[in-house]
Amino acid sequence: MGIAYQPWHLGWLAWFALLPLLDVWFTGNAKENFINSYLFGLTLNIIAVYWIGFNSGASVGVVFFSLIAAVIYLALFWGAVGLIIGSIENRLSPRIILTPFLVVSMEWLRSFGPLGFPWINLALTQSEYIFLTQISEITGPYGVSFWIISINTLVYLGLKKENMFKEAMLVAIVLLAGLSIAGWGRIKSIKPTNKTIRIAIVQPNVDPNSKWEQKDRIIPLMDSLHQVAVNLDPDIVLFPETAVPAYLRLNTRVREMFQSRVDKTGIPLLTGTIDRKIEDGKRYYYNSAMWLSPNNDYEMYSKVHLVPFAEYDLLPMLFHPLRWINLNIDRGNFRSGNEYKVFEWDGVNFSNLICYESSLPKIVRRFVFKGAEILMIEANDGWLGNTAGPYQHFELARLRAIENRVPVLRSANTGISGVIRADGTIQKKVSIGNQAVFIEQINVGGITGSFFSRYGNVFATFCFVISFALIMLSW
Repeated sequence: MGIAYQPWHLGWLAWFALLPLLDVWFTGNAKENFINSYLFGLTLNIIAVYWIGFNSGASVGVVFFSLIAAVIYLALFWGAVGLIIGSIENRLSPRIILTPFLVVSMEWLRSFGPLGFPWINLALTQSEYIFLTQISEITGPYGVSFWIISINTLVYLGLKKENMFKEAMLVAIVLLAGLSIAGWGRIKSIKPTNKTIRIAIVQPNVDPNSKWEQKDRIIPLMDSLHQVAVNLDPDIVLFPETAVPAYLRLNTRVREMFQSRVDKTGIPLLTGTIDRKIEDGKRYYYNSAMWLSPNNDYEMYSKVHLVPFAEYDLLPMLFHPLRWINLNIDRGNFRSGNEYKVFEWDGVNFSNLICYESSLPKIVRRFVFKGAEILMIEANDGWLGNTAGPYQHFELARLRAIENRVPVLRSANTGISGVIRADGTIQKKVSIGNQAVFIEQINVGGITGSFFSRYGNVFATFCFVISFALIMLSW
């Protein structure tokens, strides 16, 4: 199942790759199910998120510990599903009915708390098949996961019960075809609007490991790339996460390099930056974005969901791996922002997501709920090199576009940068390891927003309630 995730382009495997696991769930007892499901979870996560162990910004010991801890923790959720299914009466029907609802509930619960990690929801395996993922504008990613489990279950039932083979396979084919046709129809119904905006995106391709040590080279580089972007005559210029190795709010000299060009041309700039504040006698850092607009004006947005153990110490008394991170700042003192910021320019509302935030559906939808017509993502996947991580991160942006029915623009330090339409199709994409400055015209307005962006995880909550009820009735 792990190879159904990017970058191997094998998402079609997800529709039957769970058959061995289902056989375990539907025939085993609680103990057997937990052990085998946990082993499945370990294998899946090692294959799918092995890139956690390739973070070049930390020591070998830290990244190895991070990978092992992550796969051990994430596998527990699969183990819990197996345990629950194995605990109900050993009949096929109750277990089959429960399974899709329970897996969705597991994925939803896995998104909560500081260790929330919805990155590897089953929906990610289908990001390339946009006909199949259009349902997520109503259900979020969990609707896609529900159908993956349901189709697997139907195929299993057809193989297990010979007298039901034709019926089960026919239902599975009809469901897949219906989902595809409905998705195709939904895509065709989304018409381009007359309201457009031109945005220049910069991918500087700078090694994040040496950015701060080489700031005397990087700052002029970003200044020159800014000029290249401005020469394209866009409405807005977008830089990646921490694009300029300086505290732009505090360093007026460096900020003025960019602000003066903004004032002269009238073209605003959205750039990632580190911010620093002193509170109660202590220094705190913020992973932020700065919106530089004409007339020497700026606004700030600070990342609302930080990455535990990378941007702050979740258990400071037990761990302090952050001192090994090569960023010239004490990352353990990072603080999260508390505002879902919506910027406005020339009648267009947009919001900015910083890196990992784009993997969190419940975070992303709040910006659209507040009025964002475009989502811009600043990322720095350079820490992960040419692993599966950057490819998966880009595909997550496609899911967010569909879920919220807004265009998504992505500026990544070393890639993958690009533009994604509200239906999930890729308008422009720049591969890893290339320096690029490009401009794209974006259609905005129209059907901005969706059921999911307005009401959130109604479907996941429904699945959780059904799971709870079925478990109570079966025990």
